[in-house]
Amino acid sequence: MRIPSKLKHLLHTKQLWWRYYLKHKDQIRPVVVDNIIKILSCGLRTLGYATFACHNPHCNHTKIVCFSCKSRFCNTCGYKATQQWIAQQNSVLPQTEWQHITFTLPRELCLILQDNRHLLGDLSRLAANVILKVAKKKGVTPGIFTALHTFGRDLKWNVHVHLSTTRGGLCADQSTWQSLYFAKHSLMPMWRYEIIKLLRNAYETLTLPPTLSTYTLWNRWLDQHYQKPWIVHLAKASKNHQKNVNYLGRYIKRPPLALSRLAHYDGHCVIFNYLDHNTKTHRRFECTAEDFMTRLTQHIPEKGFRLIRYYGFLANRVRGKLLPKVYRLLDQPEKNAQPLHWPELLKASFGVDPLVCILCQSRLVLVKRTVGKTINALRRYHYHLALMKPIPA
Repeated sequence: MRIPSKLKHLLHTKQLWWRYYLKHKDQIRPVVVDNIIKILSCGLRTLGYATFACHNPHCNHTKIVCFSCKSRFCNTCGYKATQQWIAQQNSVLPQTEWQHITFTLPRELCLILQDNRHLLGDLSRLAANVILKVAKKKGVTPGIFTALHTFGRDLKWNVHVHLSTTRGGLCADQSTWQSLYFAKHSLMPMWRYEIIKLLRNAYETLTLPPTLSTYTLWNRWLDQHYQKPWIVHLAKASKNHQKNVNYLGRYIKRPPLALSRLAHYDGHCVIFNYLDHNTKTHRRFECTAEDFMTRLTQHIPEKGFRLIRYYGFLANRVRGKLLPKVYRLLDQPEKNAQPLHWPELLKASFGVDPLVCILCQSRLVLVKRTVGKTINALRRYHYHLALMKPIPA
């Protein structure tokens, strides 16, 4: 059996999720409900399972391994997805100088995006375009990957784009590797312009407060923010990509709150710890259980939304053609990502091979796969899953 996730335990405790759902079901996005249902099903045979048997004919030991829910919001499944993504990136990305850049937005604009999630998909592209425009002036194509975050350490809505770029790239004829340099004073105005332009052009599709109900009011309000400096943070360049990959991996494939930071929950009040970036001190945040659920679930992305995107010579449509050239110019062997399977992950993390028989130490072999219920079927058992009731056969 799979170990139940801490998040799943939290959702069950004092019927936290079910109470929240009954009170707010008309306002909760469908994708939120589906993700919670998956998490509540995680570790149960209702999702399907694999049966393993000992290869030793004289041993009758069998083992059931339940399939994962694969929700990006599940901290148990998220750990596996995180390690797989990190391993893949570390095996494929070229070893060269990389720089991590964080593109932020003013708080007021973040709130506009909260009511207009359809614009979130444009942010990574616009951040990458800023870097690509700088590089294009020098006739260089860098490698870029981005990650969109919507949360701060205290779970508030805080939209920003993490971008990692090579500090060099392919020249126009792809025959040499040319160095690049990025400066904050040039990137910030370009980023600000791209976002303001996006918001101006999207006016007809936006849900706005009454104070910004006309195009004139909207433009005037945007002009005010266009006159202010925005925060674009450039980290110190590093010799390779691994630091950036490991940093982003911790947040992209897991819930916005590591439940190890959860200090207290009694059914009514939630207290968790977080690092305040402004003061560089650890603080305790206290809120009601209802507010906690709102803060947590607002960060569940829409179905099919890609949090991680690739550009430049890492773009999917040109990667197969350009990456071999990058390896050659950097005098590195060509690399291929090796998939990280669950037995290898468990062995690497806990030092235990899950496919070794606990009775005779022989190998366990797969003998059967049992298909579980689809999400459409699981929706009918939402009540049973939320309150830990038996699911009818």
